[in-house]
Amino acid sequence: QECSKKQKNDDTQSTSVDALSSNDGSEEKNEFDTLANAKILLSDCLACDSCMTLEEGARVFQQNQKEFFRILNLNKKCDTSKHKVLAVSLCPQSLPYFAAKFDLSVNEAAKRLCGFLKSLGVHYVFDTTIAADFSILESQREFVQRYQRRNQEEHALPMFASACPGWIRYAERVLTNLVTSHICTAKSPQQIMGSLVKGYFARQQNLSPDKIFHVVVAPCYDKKLEALREDFYTALYNSPEVDCVLTSGEIVQIMEQKNVSMKDVTEVAVDSLFDDLKEGDVVRHDGKRSDGYLEHIFKHAAKELFGMDVKEITYKALKNKDFQEVTLEKDGETVLRFAAAYGFRNIQNMVLKLKKGKFLYHFVEVLACPGGCLNGKGQAQTEDGKPDRALLAQMEEVYAAIPVRLPETNLHVQKMYQDWLEGMDSKKVQDTLHTTYSAVNQSTSSLDIKW
Repeated sequence: QECSKKQKNDDTQSTSVDALSSNDGSEEKNEFDTLANAKILLSDCLACDSCMTLEEGARVFQQNQKEFFRILNLNKKCDTSKHKVLAVSLCPQSLPYFAAKFDLSVNEAAKRLCGFLKSLGVHYVFDTTIAADFSILESQREFVQRYQRRNQEEHALPMFASACPGWIRYAERVLTNLVTSHICTAKSPQQIMGSLVKGYFARQQNLSPDKIFHVVVAPCYDKKLEALREDFYTALYNSPEVDCVLTSGEIVQIMEQKNVSMKDVTEVAVDSLFDDLKEGDVVRHDGKRSDGYLEHIFKHAAKELFGMDVKEITYKALKNKDFQEVTLEKDGETVLRFAAAYGFRNIQNMVLKLKKGKFLYHFVEVLACPGGCLNGKGQAQTEDGKPDRALLAQMEEVYAAIPVRLPETNLHVQKMYQDWLEGMDSKKVQDTLHTTYSAVNQSTSSLDIKW
């Protein structure tokens, strides 16, 4: 309704959709009672009532700092049967925000963030890069398979990336099966991290998944909606694989509430999913502002399909810097054509071309936020909700300086494929690392919305 008003009145002010409060007044008051309730702005993401049900709104409301502290406070009480193991997973695109904001190196930021969270009562702090390793490897394999089937299957190509929940929500709720059949089935890094923490790690620690409270620190609000997906749930234990998503900005709010500066926090090494190992220096994937699906899939496809080793990728900006193209030529012919489409203006243009049958691309890395994941609305925003361009430029510089590690070289991933997932082509890989995307029936008015 608010979205429709905004369209009709051409109102440029950001309107908020207040989710239902689950607080019935009986909840204990504590020192964190003044923390802000979770609100989602139309300028922040797609979560207006065109894309979000009332029930989802109520559940998103619960994904805030108060829920996090409810579990922390529960753990301080004597009834150990109700205690939870608190695990926090950090997205790689959140770390440059803390590094730039507090003038730290990215390694210092990771360790101090870990130290701060553990000082609150968190038991484990993980890096989600390993989950992105799995997601990229599965996306690479799926693209090659789709390319090889392109003449037999109508919807094999193009393939769209599946890592951005804002894009997925828009595709499922608004764009229908025209688009959803083209989305890569590999789960996003957040979803895979949920499987790793509540599956692999829980088994290693001999814990029931419902005894772990899993929090993800992410750059955008749409990750909260992603955590509510029904396929992101361990039905046997009645346990979501991610219990709560907090944005980078919400973590800073907690620091301010506690009157703590990152500069004053003790550095603590980030935990590993494997035994008692600790993580080393922060690493990232190819890609300037995201997990680099385009670059990894492009290089892999060039090698697998055409026997060509591509060392450096040259981006060609088209209509704007957020719509870029990458091509591979062999014997004078363009054999691969990839694109990166960031922001909804570019996504709309891309979908229009698909509808008109004028789509030239084999793969598109689609991200809802202009500028990519570093520009997620849960971080690098000024008080009036606009992008903090100076801070964003610093974050991009920090992110670009992080060393790149290819997913193929992660020995832990290779070992987990064999020991935990029963081989790369197993049913368990399909069940654990993949999902399905399909159109969700919406009212006619929802389909008429122009983003």
